Amino acid sequence: MSDYYVIDGYNIIHAWPRFNKIREDSLGHSRDKLIEILSNYAASTGAKVTIVFDAHQVRHGVEHVERINDVDVYYTGQDETADSLIERLVGDLYYKGRVYVATSDWDEQRIIFGRGAYRITPNELLKQIKDAQKETKRHNKTAPPTEDYLENRLQEEIRRKFEQWRKQKK
Repeated sequence: MSDYYVIDGYNIIHAWPRFNKIREDSLGHSRDKLIEILSNYAASTGAKVTIVFDAHQVRHGVEHVERINDVDVYYTGQDETADSLIERLVGDLYYKGRVYVATSDWDEQRIIFGRGAYRITPNELLKQIKDAQKETKRHNKTAPPTEDYLENRLQEEIRRKFEQWRKQKK
């Protein structure tokens, strides 16, 4: 059973302190950074991640989806809120696996609970991401090449015998 994460993009951007400065300079850059962070999370955990950005106040905005590094990024259309799109996505994903919605919006949390999804707060999501990063670093940490040499794993007596044989061949 797969885990699906539906992320309220702007809600997360406004909740995480790491975006305070970036958000002031460029909301677009904040979106890109969040997509990058969640792409790495999806790659390291195998979770299916969908990010929803609210564009309901954009005149003539058209709902569209982009696939960026195995993450689905939705932009709502004019007159559709991120909350309504998230509710629709949760309804579609519910039968495919566990669905988690990352948001701090209380009204949205109540609705997604009613649809069978789990709520995670922005801070809980951040903790999960940091834990996944630590696990990835631990898993990818490589020992110096000399630690993997066969001779370093042999008993001392056998190593001496091999050394004697090596010297005899010279």
